[in-house]
Amino acid sequence: MPTGQIRKALSGFYYVYDNGKVIQCRGRGIFRNRGESPLVGDFVDYTVEGNNDGTITVIHERKNNLVRPPIANIDQAILVFSIKEPDFNTILLDRFLVVLESFHVEPIICLTKSDLMDEKLETQIREYMKDYEKIGYQLFMTYKDDPAFDEKITPLLEGNTTVLAGQSGVGKSTLLNTILPSLDLKTGVISNALGRGKHTTRHVELIEVCGGLLADTPGFSSFEFDLMEKEELYRCFPEFVVKQNDCKFRECMHVKEPKCAVKEAVDSGEIKAYRYKHYLQFLEEIMDRKPRY
Repeated sequence: MPTGQIRKALSGFYYVYDNGKVIQCRGRGIFRNRGESPLVGDFVDYTVEGNNDGTITVIHERKNNLVRPPIANIDQAILVFSIKEPDFNTILLDRFLVVLESFHVEPIICLTKSDLMDEKLETQIREYMKDYEKIGYQLFMTYKDDPAFDEKITPLLEGNTTVLAGQSGVGKSTLLNTILPSLDLKTGVISNALGRGKHTTRHVELIEVCGGLLADTPGFSSFEFDLMEKEELYRCFPEFVVKQNDCKFRECMHVKEPKCAVKEAVDSGEIKAYRYKHYLQFLEEIMDRKPRY
């Protein structure tokens, strides 16, 4: 039975790529009965009926899958955040980072609109960059028509399956148009009233580019913690994980416990206070969440 990868899902059809061919498939009814659904990025077995119509029969085991957007087997996410218009937002960035860590997707932080920085803002942004690089995250800065963009982006995409994420209006569509001009996405005009862009992508699709696969996805502008338990949260802060074994209590939540190595590192400045503040906010959000039944 042939095997391929779902590269696009649209209107109930799955487009399976197999050695240069694309086969239009539907899913077996048994998937619906089990409450399963094929996702873009899935490796699947399929049967062919006629010239180019097929049925997906088996979904291979996934290494990960995102719920919103529905996509599987992702290696990394490029988080696109603007430096200005809208302003750089660490709490939103940390929200994205935490959820990606929970799904075992490697984040790469792309800061756009660097041409809009003045000297004061550049100093502030470079301090933030140092903070996140110290934690272990990879970052790069760019702007529209950046002549060095190709050499920045190509090594990141090669050999990887990558998604773009970030708040609306930060330049995701401009970035995609730069990477793959044939997409010709409509770049939104930022609404002054909302501070957000208006561009909306209508379906999930993986596109071959720079020796890898790249997805732009709908609904990928915010993340919720609805699948995360409070005990998992600290594991999504890499600098907390490093300190965890030095806490007095094995299951330390880093809030009110005595002899907490994480809180001591915050007090000494080794862990940034704004990161710890965001941790407490996210923890409260998870604990206030209505239970799932």
